[in-house]
Parts: sequence; structure tokens; C-alpha cells
Amino acid sequence: MDETRTSDYVVIGAGSAGSVIARRLLDAGHSVHIIEAGGKDEDPHIHSPQGWPMLMQGPTDWALTTTPQVHADTRTIAWPRGKVLGGSGSLNGMIYIRGHRSDYDKWAAAGCEGWSWEDVLPLFKRSEDHEDGETEFHGAGGPLHVEKITHRHASSEAFVQAAGSVGISETLDFNGAHMSGAGFNHTTTKDGRRHSPWRAFIQPILGHDRLTVTTDALVHRIIVEAGRATGVEFSTDAGTRIARAEAEIVLCGGAIGSPAILQHSGIGDTADLAEAGIDSVLELPGVGKNLHDHVLASVIYEAPEALAEGRHNLLEAQLFAHSRQTEEQAPDIQPLFMHFPYPTDGGDAPAAGFTINAGIVRPRSRGTLRVTSPDPKVAPLLDPNLLADEYDLEALCDAIELCREIGAQEALAPYRKGDFNPSGPLTTRDQVRAHARAMAGTYHHQAGTCRMGTDDLSVVDPQLRVRGVAGLRVADASIMPAVPSGNTNAPTIMIGEKAADLLLLSR
Repeated sequence: MDETRTSDYVVIGAGSAGSVIARRLLDAGHSVHIIEAGGKDEDPHIHSPQGWPMLMQGPTDWALTTTPQVHADTRTIAWPRGKVLGGSGSLNGMIYIRGHRSDYDKWAAAGCEGWSWEDVLPLFKRSEDHEDGETEFHGAGGPLHVEKITHRHASSEAFVQAAGSVGISETLDFNGAHMSGAGFNHTTTKDGRRHSPWRAFIQPILGHDRLTVTTDALVHRIIVEAGRATGVEFSTDAGTRIARAEAEIVLCGGAIGSPAILQHSGIGDTADLAEAGIDSVLELPGVGKNLHDHVLASVIYEAPEALAEGRHNLLEAQLFAHSRQTEEQAPDIQPLFMHFPYPTDGGDAPAAGFTINAGIVRPRSRGTLRVTSPDPKVAPLLDPNLLADEYDLEALCDAIELCREIGAQEALAPYRKGDFNPSGPLTTRDQVRAHARAMAGTYHHQAGTCRMGTDDLSVVDPQLRVRGVAGLRVADASIMPAVPSGNTNAPTIMIGEKAADLLLLSR
């Protein structure tokens, strides 16, 4: 088996966290080898803000699916994940949302010292180059450009107006002092193109003499010798090779990839590993547990004619509000407006229309991920156990009812020909529950499978070190104890910043 050059750090995954970590380590004078399963980000749909729907099920998508979901009409749910430089940050809808401050304060209160809102806000700001410049809540001069929706679609403006008609006031910045309300998103775009973390952090320094990037490289396992992670075994078309790390290996494979790689390395629940035919290296039963995702269920309206094309990311406006199921400080529902038909179940849609997606962002249901074969090419079993907790179902129903109330307002009348609901009327709560189960899909925000914490089921400690293995950390959405109340790309970038600090402090 061939050995590649040895670097100070090996970073597995060139996604939102991995790109940040690699850049910060390089800036500090270290050598870095990035290993990425996908290829170059050359698909033009990646770079167009309107192109993301065309990427689903394509060559840059892992095209994963869940197991049949018992509480969602036993349907399998498509889970798009990025298999390309930039990871899911090259496939996502480019919405820049950090979540509510209480999300991070709860992490800290549960034992994750150093992860409170006051701790992480400077990290969010450090990455950012906001078009409005530096403020209390935004940064300037960072690698990642963030801008506002300026050429608003008329129907998106009508959605915000309709929300106002049902008592939801407008907010100018979901990342500002007040998260709740309806408004227009900030986006990770620059000069009319997607500004992915890869493009922001690494593309400008490609060719750096201390940077090695290996693409189309499938990681088989992390090599652990005498209790320390020393190398990464991976394969390309040229064969199987090993990349060595003098300092540490940082696993940034995402909420799906990172636990799967740990399990393939013999790190995980011993019983699960044995069932998959993998020898145990370290008993760490929390690996692959705590899988959860924000849930989306579409409310579609047929339009009298096709709506005009937008100039931004197709996801211009949304709102944050509280369901009737919660008394928490943070909002728990996040309806999202699209000026085109978007069936979250992947089913039928009208030729012309708009969608108000009902979304829940503080789910309580938890599921599992586990590999089933020693072959790393075999996809893991993904069971998020969607809507298993009654709270999730009822909060989603509250969100659906709110979306329908907004959709019926006069402001949206020019775009509304009628409901599009193949399953029938939604006049009773039981009918709404049935709609929720039939339409429930992913908000593309999977998290939690290498949970950070201090208890026996935590996978990493608050310094992101894998428990029981020296020289190995995980840094991506998998470490989130509970997913933040909003889109996960910005929090994952923040996790990259935090991880870089922790790595450099340990040198």
C-alpha cells in the first residue's frame, strides 16, 4: 500500500467546516492534506444561485435515502448531500442563518464549555464579510461574503406582507437582535454567484506549497496505532494509499460521513460493528446515535400562470415563529417561501405555483445511523425516526396551519389559483396530521451523530477530541448536541473556526 507525503494535519472532507479548518491551519504555518470523496466544483449549476434544484440526484450528490419512516407513511426520504469540493455548501440554498442564541447557551449549560452564544458570536463574525460592514452582529473582512436580497421577487414580498396580515411582524435580519418574524434572507453569494466555503476559504490559495488536495478519494478508515490516530487509508483510481498526519487528523465528513468513517475504522457500538463484520478498535456506543434533522412539509398553491424567474437563490423569504407546542425562548417553526412548486415528498406538483414550506427547527425525535458492511462504498442505514415524538408532529401541524393561513391572505391572491393538495381537504386537525405524515421531508439539516458532550454517549468532548483516541477530532454538524434553530451551514462554518482555534491552542 502506497504512502503519500506526511503532513502536519490531514483533513477529511472539503465541506463547510473542513475548508475553514484547512485555511486557518495553513495561515498559521502548518501543512495540510485535504482528502475529498467528490470531485471539482465545475458544474455550472453549483455556481448559479438558481441552480441548486438541478444538483439533486446528480453526480455531485451522494443521493442518500432513509429507511422507511414508520411515522411518515413508511416512506423513504431522499437526503441530498454534497459529494464535491465544498461539500453540501456547494449544493445548499445559500441561506445564511446562525440560529438562536439560546441554542448555543444550552450546549454550554449541558457541559460544552466554550460554546455559549458569547463564545461563538465572535467566530461567526470572524468568517464573515457582510455587505453592510461590521456591526454588533456581523463581521467584515472575513473570507465568506454574505449579502442581502436586493432584487426581491414580487411574490416573496407578497409573502412577507401576507405574514404581516396574520400578525407576524417583519424582521430585517434573522441574525440580528430579534430572530422571530418574517423577512428576507441573507445569502452566501458574491457577484451573482454562490460563495461556498470552499470558494471563500481555499480557492484563493490553491497552489499553496503546504497544501495538498486529493479529490475523488474514498476514505476507507482511520488508522489507529497504540491508541493514536496516525493515518488515513483511502482509495482513488490510482489505488489504495495512506496519508499520514504528524499532528492530528480532523474528520469533517458531515453528519453522515463522519460517523460512517468512524464505524468503518472500528470506532463505535461494538454490537453494531460486529453485525457489519467490522472488528472493534474502540467501544464508543454514541457513534451514529442522536441522528436528527429539521423537517419540512410543503403547502403548495397552484398559480394562474408561471411566476417570473427570480434573481437570487429561489429561497428569498421565510419566517420564524413559535408553535403552540412550545414555551421556549427560541422559535421552533421556520416556514420557507418558494416562488415555484416544491413537493417535499417528491410527488406531484402543478405546472405553475408557489410553495410555503412548513418547517420545524427544534425536533425532539432522534434516530440512528449505522454501516452494514466493511465496504466503505456501501451506504449506511439512515433512520432519523422522523415525527416519532408527538411534539414534532403537532409543531409541524401548527406550522402547516400557519402556512395555509398566510397562503389565503389577499396579498398572495394574484399568484393563487387554488390549493394543490392531492390528498384532499385540510379542514380538520386529523387531516392536517395526515398531510404532515405524507409530505414530511428533509430540510437538509442533518446533525448530531458524533455528539459533543461529557457523558458516556458523547463521541467528542468540548474540544472536539474523539473520546479514547489521541490525535483525532471531529468538526462538522455531526458534533451538534441539538441542531440549532435555523439553517445549518453558518453554524457548521463556525464549528470550523472553533476547531481551528482548538487545534492551534494544542500545539
